[in-house]
Amino acid sequence: MSITYLDSEKIYYSFLSGAQEVIRNKRVLNEINVFPVSDGDTGSNLAHTMHTIMQEAKIAQTVKETMNSIADAALNGARGNSGIIIAQYINGIFMSIRSDDNLTMASFADMVKSAVPHAYHAISNPVEGTIITVIKDWADAIDRYKDHAKDFHELLSSSAQVAIASLKETPHQLKILEESNVVDSGAKGFVYFVEGFTQFLKTGHFVSDHEIDQEDIDFVEYPSHDHDVIHERFCTEALLSGKDLDLDEIRNELKPYGDSLIVAGNTGKAKVHIHTNEPTQIFQILKTKGIILQQKADDMIRQNEDAYHRKYPIALVTDSIADLPLAYMDEHQIHMMPLNLLFDSSTYLDKVTMTPEVFYPLLDQVEEYPKSAQPNPKVVENYLGTIASHYDKILVITVAKAQSGTHGVFDKAADRFRKEGKDIIVIDSKQNSGAEGLLVMKASELIQEGRSLEEIVQEIDSLKKDTRILVSVKNLKYMVRSGRLNKTAGLAGSIVNLKPVVSLDEEGKGSIAAKAFSIKSNMDKIIQIMDEDHTNKQITRFAILHANDEKRALEMNEKAKALLGFEPEYIMNISTIVGMSAGVGTVAVSYMCEKGDS
Repeated sequence: MSITYLDSEKIYYSFLSGAQEVIRNKRVLNEINVFPVSDGDTGSNLAHTMHTIMQEAKIAQTVKETMNSIADAALNGARGNSGIIIAQYINGIFMSIRSDDNLTMASFADMVKSAVPHAYHAISNPVEGTIITVIKDWADAIDRYKDHAKDFHELLSSSAQVAIASLKETPHQLKILEESNVVDSGAKGFVYFVEGFTQFLKTGHFVSDHEIDQEDIDFVEYPSHDHDVIHERFCTEALLSGKDLDLDEIRNELKPYGDSLIVAGNTGKAKVHIHTNEPTQIFQILKTKGIILQQKADDMIRQNEDAYHRKYPIALVTDSIADLPLAYMDEHQIHMMPLNLLFDSSTYLDKVTMTPEVFYPLLDQVEEYPKSAQPNPKVVENYLGTIASHYDKILVITVAKAQSGTHGVFDKAADRFRKEGKDIIVIDSKQNSGAEGLLVMKASELIQEGRSLEEIVQEIDSLKKDTRILVSVKNLKYMVRSGRLNKTAGLAGSIVNLKPVVSLDEEGKGSIAAKAFSIKSNMDKIIQIMDEDHTNKQITRFAILHANDEKRALEMNEKAKALLGFEPEYIMNISTIVGMSAGVGTVAVSYMCEKGDS
């Protein structure tokens, strides 16, 4: 079948065919991923980008309208360095279309060549020997061959050979590729896209492959590479919507905060990618530019460790409500899934793109009080899937089921991987904050001791009832604003200056452990409860949490130390999701009785 022009339907199915070929080969792309960071996810990120094109793009009346749909879908789904570059290139193609007419080989060549500067301009520091080089070489070849090819298949076939030759040269242009004996992963992904695009133009028929999403990646298939130190921890991305977005302004403001910066899109929608140690600051800047529709911040250090430097045979996973110091989680390779925080018209990632240090000072300034939300099931499935590609055994410890649907989302996501032979157990901690954190800490110690997954689960299950959190609430107004306490009860409590000690019952539901009418009495009540538990069961470890009130936390710590005779495991700011309910100034004590008699 000789195709000499592209109408809306042909351009649509050409892109779908290219997208499908990338998805089909995501395993290969993950295996050779060493630049810009060796985190083994280029294939997964490109596949996500291409899946969104396949799901969201529509055939419209004209080629230009169809390309607009494809470009918009690419931006929506763009993930990772290479995914965002491809999305920007596709947007450049759309912006380069001169009319609504069908595409001839000449107009197609003009379109793909004119789009190259758009892709380069999106990258703050373009590196040759990567996807951008192969895109440029391919577009140049299309322009050279446009007057000599008899049809689109011949034009694309000849140009694909140039792209393949350019891909083979990438190790000679980038030292890290040469040292690892691989070609650039993103560039290879673009070549797969071109090959799929070309295949459709050979037959004019698109055949959907429904099995391409079922591929699993076993960690033993990853090749051995030398890996540089990761200087910027989080692969951070945002989808921004607005009016008259200034992409250059956004790029210039973000540039000091990291590397691998890409700002792609147009005046109405932008996709941002940056490797940074300050994802919170990135989103504080972006919220002033437009509406943040999506955000992501993948921990590249943990991803790199999973792929190449695993300490233990069991992966330990928890959610961001578990309060545990980052330094401890790093030392023991504990994975943390951030929950969603709906705040100031945007959805943030708890402890990653919104930290307690930024959150609490803003809490009294917002008209609409923040809310928490369990993670998206697909996000959790992808998160677990990445870990399951490197581990056969995974232990997940979640916030109390009675407080959040997070446990159910994790358990459902785990079912998919259990069917594939992975041993994944999801435990309802029936706790939150520091109490959940202490259970995670204990589990990490048991993993380090070499205990089996079954033994660890049994011990953590037995310790749940002997682990406790006592929260000293300073002001009832936050409980009222968050909906934890109705206005009538809140007003009545405020009149009598009620300072409750809040805890969790055996099922993880909120409860009042004691009532007090002054801060001093409130803290004394907590020590009295701890004294009783210590006498009956012997407290073996404790932690102090606070909502931006370190002075009060240290006072509580002195009282607890005087009672118990030993130092806390840690003192830290409490999870924003717990803190927004209890309020600024809240202090909590979490403790565990490992020698309980019950």
